[in-house]
Amino acid sequence: MSKSDAKQKLKYWFDRLEIGDWWDKKIQELSKGMAQKIQFIVTVLHEPKLLIFDEPFSGFDPINANIIKDEILNLKENGTSIIFSTHRMESVEELCEYIALIHRSEKILDGKLSDIKQAYKKNIFKVAIDTTTPSGLLEQLKNSFTILDSATMKGQLDFSVQLQNGTSNKLLQFLGTQGIIKSFTETIPSTNEIFIRTVENKGVAHE
Repeated sequence: MSKSDAKQKLKYWFDRLEIGDWWDKKIQELSKGMAQKIQFIVTVLHEPKLLIFDEPFSGFDPINANIIKDEILNLKENGTSIIFSTHRMESVEELCEYIALIHRSEKILDGKLSDIKQAYKKNIFKVAIDTTTPSGLLEQLKNSFTILDSATMKGQLDFSVQLQNGTSNKLLQFLGTQGIIKSFTETIPSTNEIFIRTVENKGVAHE
């Protein structure tokens, strides 16, 4: 890349990340977040096909973290392969398609994130239903299903239930005779929950 091309691309990225006023500042004058933006620009300036980021959101406030996140997603959409190292599981949720979880320098889980989430779900559903007898309905449910938690109020019952395979239709049919179902949503574990569960299981296996 020629000097003129590099300068043109620098100006493009400075404007894109809204830091044009920093053009003449020395790196020593910048905050950690500002320096992180400059580091990001230098990393992507030559349009590499492979990028490796290690905690790229460190030092950013939520607004600037979202700006960098959107730029990383744009790079991905334009064909760049990205390896992303982080301890922030919410970033994994937002950015990653394939993951490898590492604990004490050992890979304990890897694969496509959506497949891993499906493998770790426990057939737990959150349900909300409008009913004239929420307390009575809850007692009926406890006789046939595994109710994990619940909340009753006038005219409404909210509860979490763990179902056996193939029993969701049975529950839905029963609830349909008891009131108006407002929501019936399967609980999919977060990456953070999966990491903790896997580490804990690994610890048990080592005992």
